[in-house]
Amino acid sequence: MLTSANLAAILPFPDLDPIAINLGPVPVHWYGLAYVAGILLGWFYARMLVDNGKLWLNDTSPITRQHLDDFILWVAFGIVLGGRIGYILFYDLDQVLANPIRAVQVWKGGMSFHGGLIGTTIAMILFTRRNKIPTWSLFDVVAAVAPIGLFFGRIANFINGELWGRVSDVPWAMVFCSPHVIAAHDGICPAGPDPRHPSQLYEAGIEGIILFLVLFIFTRWAFALKKPGTVSGIFVIGYAFSRIFVEFFRQPDEQLGYLLGTNWLTMGMVLSLPMVAIGLWAVIRARQASTRQVA
Repeated sequence: MLTSANLAAILPFPDLDPIAINLGPVPVHWYGLAYVAGILLGWFYARMLVDNGKLWLNDTSPITRQHLDDFILWVAFGIVLGGRIGYILFYDLDQVLANPIRAVQVWKGGMSFHGGLIGTTIAMILFTRRNKIPTWSLFDVVAAVAPIGLFFGRIANFINGELWGRVSDVPWAMVFCSPHVIAAHDGICPAGPDPRHPSQLYEAGIEGIILFLVLFIFTRWAFALKKPGTVSGIFVIGYAFSRIFVEFFRQPDEQLGYLLGTNWLTMGMVLSLPMVAIGLWAVIRARQASTRQVA
């Protein structure tokens, strides 16, 4: 229950313009810059991983810098196309079927991480087959750098005042209404006047910073890249549990709401649950494959 003391302690939501800069008539949004920053910094860190031979089996990476340079365009298409198509299929299908033009109206809908993951996976499989490099090793490199993109993406969500959390009276709750948010929604504040969890920041911290550090420890100190598939599996498991946890604080998409008549089950949870099983399978498969090689 909100009290006057709670309201006095509520943090103001910063009035940040979703448009970072204007290049003439073309506005450049923070969301787009987040994708660029995530991909470029991820590419830079991936090059550091493949350059460090001691992290890999036989002290040699099967992936070269040239492979990464060629792959960057593939992964960009995989993330964007997969993310948009996934959002339509998982979250917005009824609205798109009723009004097909909505499929390309990205300002009225978002991107799905799970769809982006599927799109990126398809891109990686096609790329490794074309270039005759080990698929699981590329999976591991991309998994190791993925939290960088997740971090920037969630920060962009926060700047845009979107994907806010559930109503709360915690001291750090925020009212996600600002002049820029209201202006972007035709004079309406979609989140309403109630203070909410800044769940975007929770996700940036858990899916971004913490998951990156976990994978850093496994790659640098546990030499997990020597067992292809291990880093991929740990990433998938880590993201799944992180997302399920944050979903308890995040407001579900308005067009879906809570599932199965509950007040807690969300589509994000449903999509993340199979990832736990997939991640466990990847780790077990990697360990068994490593054991066979040693034998």
